[in-house]
Amino acid sequence: MAPYSLLVARLQKTLGSGFRRYHVASVLCQRAKVAMSHFEPHDYIRYELLEKNIDIVRKRLNRPLTLSEKIVYGHLDDPSKQEIERGKSYLRLRPDRVAMQDATAQMAMLQFISSGLPKVAVPSTIHCDHLIEAQVGGEKDLRRAKDINQEVYNFLATAGAKYGVGFWKPGSGIIHQIILENYSFPGVLLIGTDSHTPNGGGLGGICIGVGGADAVDVMAGIPWELKCPKVIGVKLTGELSGWSSPKDVILKVAGILTVKGGTGAIVEYHGPGVDSISCTGEGMATICNMGAEIGATTSVFPYNHRMKTYLNKTGRGDIAKLADEFKDHLVPDPGCHYDQVIEINLNELKPHINGPFTPDLAHPVANVGAVAEKEGWPLDIRVGLIGSCTNSSYEDMGRSAAVAKQALDHGLKCKSQFTITPGSEQIRATIERDGYAKILRDVGGIVLANACGPCIGQWDRKDIKKGEKNTIVTSYNRNFTGRNDANPETHAFVTSPEIVTALAIAGTLKFNPETDFLTGKDGKKFKLEPPDADELPRAEFDPGQDTYQHPPKDGSTLRVDVSPTSQRLQLLEPFDKWDGRDLEDLQILIKVKGKCTTDHISAAGPWLKFRGHLDNISNNLLIGAINIENGKANSVRNAVTQEFGPVPDTARYYKKNGIKWVVIGDENYGEGSSREHAALEPRHLGGRAIITKSFARIHETNLKKQGLLPLTFADPADYNKIHPVDKLTIQGLKDFAPGKPLKCIIKHPNGNQETILLNHTFNETQIEWFRAGSALNRMKELQQ
Repeated sequence: MAPYSLLVARLQKTLGSGFRRYHVASVLCQRAKVAMSHFEPHDYIRYELLEKNIDIVRKRLNRPLTLSEKIVYGHLDDPSKQEIERGKSYLRLRPDRVAMQDATAQMAMLQFISSGLPKVAVPSTIHCDHLIEAQVGGEKDLRRAKDINQEVYNFLATAGAKYGVGFWKPGSGIIHQIILENYSFPGVLLIGTDSHTPNGGGLGGICIGVGGADAVDVMAGIPWELKCPKVIGVKLTGELSGWSSPKDVILKVAGILTVKGGTGAIVEYHGPGVDSISCTGEGMATICNMGAEIGATTSVFPYNHRMKTYLNKTGRGDIAKLADEFKDHLVPDPGCHYDQVIEINLNELKPHINGPFTPDLAHPVANVGAVAEKEGWPLDIRVGLIGSCTNSSYEDMGRSAAVAKQALDHGLKCKSQFTITPGSEQIRATIERDGYAKILRDVGGIVLANACGPCIGQWDRKDIKKGEKNTIVTSYNRNFTGRNDANPETHAFVTSPEIVTALAIAGTLKFNPETDFLTGKDGKKFKLEPPDADELPRAEFDPGQDTYQHPPKDGSTLRVDVSPTSQRLQLLEPFDKWDGRDLEDLQILIKVKGKCTTDHISAAGPWLKFRGHLDNISNNLLIGAINIENGKANSVRNAVTQEFGPVPDTARYYKKNGIKWVVIGDENYGEGSSREHAALEPRHLGGRAIITKSFARIHETNLKKQGLLPLTFADPADYNKIHPVDKLTIQGLKDFAPGKPLKCIIKHPNGNQETILLNHTFNETQIEWFRAGSALNRMKELQQ
């Protein structure tokens, strides 16, 4: 392979300023001399460059800027010439760093290896949090995970060492809590291969969830493309009190905007109410984290004294001092314009609980019992679960412990099963030291490993059988059908950790802690008081065990082995290049009815073990999607044999027989996780296009990256014109151009035909991805 310097020179020649090694940018900001993190002492915060770019853009636009615009435009590759129009132009950006969780890092690193580059160009990290299954408790579950996943962990550790990526070992904690504690800072532009990357917005950064191929672009030093986001302003007034918590802000916003209301936009919180909210997991980070559930590109809060306190407490006082110097660039300009404004008076905000089956079905806690009775949802709460990347901070645990302590003082324990997931090793060690963990165990809780666990389906649940109707309440972010335990009859609700704890003690959805009484062991009635807990520990955080692996200065001699017989890992083969012709006689694999999230397209849970093996994980393709033809999941008609069978089997049959196929989808197709496998799998099994009423942002981009055509009906009513037995021809690909619709010929079995128009959002670069077969193929072409 050509030396790295030669590859750099070739790409610089091809892309002009579009490629650089990261140390070049580091040199530009030597004046600041403040490292982005303790783990990368020579990679500095670039506030001077941010300031310079903001000044250029402000003069060009001649108007006040929102905070989102300052940070995003402050990271433009070419601020002088970049076209900037919210909702239309594609921005070329220079993110500061990349973060990957272990389930997505496998494919991201396999793609990076495939690129042929010897080392990442920006600081990057891998976090082992997704592959640890909750079974009996933290220590035993962690030991079991290390044993079962040894091959994958070894691959990620050695790949990280070879290519210059920091490695957080299993047990370190959840990626987003680790980022908040170590890597996020005001004004950072961070991309992560997980949809809840926006968690970092709680510390004033623009942190965006992406697929692995996007991460590879950034790690390769190529400008990262993002459609210029609109900006939704959420103005907060008043102060939270009583049982209301920051989680209730986003639960309320989700009810207003729905699961797709934030698509294509950054949600920017502002107003006098901001200063009353902490920046940790119970506060601003929680709100930003769950912004993923409304489809937002990301969410962000302005820099304030709460963030400064958190930076100081986590050993980053030097960053806080530097942020103070540049504070004007870390808050919105007075008089800036938002595309939409929502106002929430925190004085009037009531505790909320959202669900079941969708995170935007909002109910005040006071009303949910009556609604459940009316709808026939089980009132009995089988399990209460606190933690996850959304609510696993020190403050979260403290507020839950404050509720649990009141129950214990009256001789009560939880009526429901109760689990606790610390967000990081630092949080685990600190709540053990400060007694919170003991209180939560004493009330009946089980402390799980520092990992995602039941939130992402890694839950070996034993108390019910599949198909048994039941209710659980969680402090998580998502509650899609079957997400937590693979049981489609589990009614999952999301709320704050303290409400989960109160409901687990009472054991029923009908309990309202604001008004209802419990009966103590002595027979006397009592009311739970609203919890009060420290935002941060009074002593310093206890770091716990050292779980970080630094990459060596030179990993070029290291080997990354992938066995050709492995069932967990598989080196990637390039996808085929477009043949230059229109797509004719596409068979419809499935016409999806209703909601189709990435969980439906590529299920998690037990399938996580195949995230590094594309062929094996493709056996879960669309097994959760509902076929409009028969109303069933994982049952589609084979157009050749006329027999009904599993979706992946039918796709493999078509691929083997040279039949190209298409998927027809409904609204907000691909909602949810950043799961790149939901795009890789259809491409691997012979899919060519996905045609829907609308797409979720991350999934649409992921499809483009893998050489698929994500297309939308020009008239959404045309969804009804297509039947599963039809064949489709997509015309106009020879003249494929931005903004130019494609034609679709619908061929019915009776010989009749009709033509409809299909829209797309491809720009010139993305069209090149399609023609090359994938974005990775295009990158290789540029290297040559």
